[in-house]
Amino acid sequence: MDPPKPTANGITEQAAPERLGKYPLLSVIGKGSMGIIYKSIDPHIKRSVALKTIRRDLLVDDGNENFSARFRVEAQAAGSLAHPGIVSVYEYGEEGSFAYIAMEYVEGRSLRECFEQKAPFSIAQVVNILSQLLDALQYAHLRGVWHRDIKPANILIMSTGQIKVTDFGIARIESSMLTQLGAVMGTPGFIAPEMYLGDTFDHRIDVFAAGVVLYQLLAGSPPYAGTAEKVMFKVCYEAPLPPSVAGRLPSLQPFDAVVMQALARRPEDRFASAAQFLAALIQAQACVGGPGSDETIIQPSPSIPVAARESTSRPPSTNTLIGAGWDPKDLAQMEKKLARFVGPIARVMVRRAAKDTRDVISMTHWLAGNISGEADREQFLKSAGIASVPAPKPPRSTVNPESIGGRPSGAPAQAATPLTPEDVARASQLLVALVGPIAPVLAKRAAKPGASREQFIAALATQLTEADRAHFLRTLG
Repeated sequence: MDPPKPTANGITEQAAPERLGKYPLLSVIGKGSMGIIYKSIDPHIKRSVALKTIRRDLLVDDGNENFSARFRVEAQAAGSLAHPGIVSVYEYGEEGSFAYIAMEYVEGRSLRECFEQKAPFSIAQVVNILSQLLDALQYAHLRGVWHRDIKPANILIMSTGQIKVTDFGIARIESSMLTQLGAVMGTPGFIAPEMYLGDTFDHRIDVFAAGVVLYQLLAGSPPYAGTAEKVMFKVCYEAPLPPSVAGRLPSLQPFDAVVMQALARRPEDRFASAAQFLAALIQAQACVGGPGSDETIIQPSPSIPVAARESTSRPPSTNTLIGAGWDPKDLAQMEKKLARFVGPIARVMVRRAAKDTRDVISMTHWLAGNISGEADREQFLKSAGIASVPAPKPPRSTVNPESIGGRPSGAPAQAATPLTPEDVARASQLLVALVGPIAPVLAKRAAKPGASREQFIAALATQLTEADRAHFLRTLG
């Protein structure tokens, strides 16, 4: 084995052996704050893995012999996360001078590389990336795991458009060790103010970091720049320019409020959860409008709609959200066609339609009826080989809208109540917990010019199951 090599901070770097445990070290694929990351292979099942090494001489907690055991428990907690947007942790081990963690090997490039190469991002691509990131964060947060180092380098983009968040849970392990060295865990510019100030913190540090990522995706530059000291001061005491101003793109204005709330200096002023952040993001995209992108058809798993209810239960699997008899390939094709017209909510809409329809033609008509703009509807239908759109039928409901509004059929008409923006905002917020990210779109479409409050509520209620409809109507009074 080669002798230890000195590093910039004076701590020697141990040279790695040819293998650790059963894993051969094939090539270096990156460096973490606590060690080297190697490409390896599981010789038993021939699966490629990424092997993250951590120096065991850092597994010291002022003489506390239990630190190594706690480190192992943290690795096991990280390994319990099973989400399509999170790099899986397979195994923890110790050998010689190293501890190591075997993780899922992902083919793709990091978002940091995309930024360095000045890769352009459309609005649909931006929302797609953040939607998947926030879905992964919500999933982990509900299970008591915070990332603590969300940044572009830890967001991997696959050729399919799907993202994978790496070092999920590992950052928490490293945080425990770095604290012993007097370091602040995280990356300057992505570290939340409360961490700099030594205050207590929670999962909202990830919300802040995700806001920084969104800012850079929209504006093309980070919200905080300069030396580490200048960045720290700006994060703690200065508000950045809105992304529409920094990027000189007035069309981004609907996203400004979303980004600035995520970057609020006080945790209580930020979004309370990643689910709330996602709902606001989707609503902002609906205000911008425009077609989606064929390049960004991979959407987040449907855990957010459940998580938005602030439930602590495990989100349902994707299979429970799809009607029986549907071929996943057919649904994927339908999502791709629909994404051109509605963007990142295509997956949610298709899975919702799959519960209410039993054939492709019925599903196509259902989806077409929810596309705003006659030209877009006709184009969508042509792409599916269907000529025109019939009058859309309310999904999962045959209820008379008048009875929903509280007036029996044939009863004298009452004076209509004017619909206010507050009514729309309140209904949209309530719908998020019932139907997920598509809620702002449904609310916007129901708020037609001249519609009364009763008509607006009735139009939304017909989109819900009986149980959800009853709760919706009771809440709105």
